[in-house]
Amino acid sequence: MGHVLTQAQKTLADTGAPGLTAVNQLDPRTRILGACVFGVVVVALSSLGALLAALVVSAAFLLLSRLPILPTLKRMAAMDGFIFFMLVLFPFTVPGHAIFSVWGFDASWQGLRQAVEIALTANAVILALMTLVGSMEPVTMGHALYRLRCPEKLVHLMMFTIRYIEVLREEYLRLRAAMKVRAFRPTTSWHTYRTFGYLVGMMLVRAIERSERILAAMKCRGFSGRLVLLQDFVYTRRDAMFGLLLVVICATLLRLDVTWP
Repeated sequence: MGHVLTQAQKTLADTGAPGLTAVNQLDPRTRILGACVFGVVVVALSSLGALLAALVVSAAFLLLSRLPILPTLKRMAAMDGFIFFMLVLFPFTVPGHAIFSVWGFDASWQGLRQAVEIALTANAVILALMTLVGSMEPVTMGHALYRLRCPEKLVHLMMFTIRYIEVLREEYLRLRAAMKVRAFRPTTSWHTYRTFGYLVGMMLVRAIERSERILAAMKCRGFSGRLVLLQDFVYTRRDAMFGLLLVVICATLLRLDVTWP
């Protein structure tokens, strides 16, 4: 399913990253369960010290996974852009003790604290997911979810969605290139709006035609409703050690959350 994608498109890792790291030696099921448990624990934290420690743990996962640091941080910055305005408004909307004022609007310490808590929580959880799960190929992740008793139809839907988002993007770029060759320049006119409407319509038509061709090709290759992975998942001692270490880390974070003032 991912034979036309480069390694950088399949995962967060680039082609220069080592193929064997401390993270991708783990069983994919262990990585998914570990990311879920760690995410639930981090969301349950409320003290700044515990959340900062959780972010440090996520950074340690990043170093162990050997993902390219700058591209990974850029992806995190893109996520932070969605919550930036909410974090800016929090100090002005949450009642509490005023610490400064902007144009007559008081910013409270309680609101600033909540904004910092949300930022630390989001970054710690997203970074852990990107390092533990994001460095996994979509097909491998789908099979791991199926082995964890996730509904098979949902798993297949996720795998095809991940794969063919890239196909639709290529179709879009091809159509946009054809429009530029014909000297199309977008403006605020009805012609531009109609042209983009035709663009969306052509993408839908080509997506349907592509899906029919893909279905016929899969049936010719004996597709029976299940994607086969030429790899067996086996829990090893390394997975047990990682699980034990993660339990200790989560327990330490919860303890720190209780004792931190």
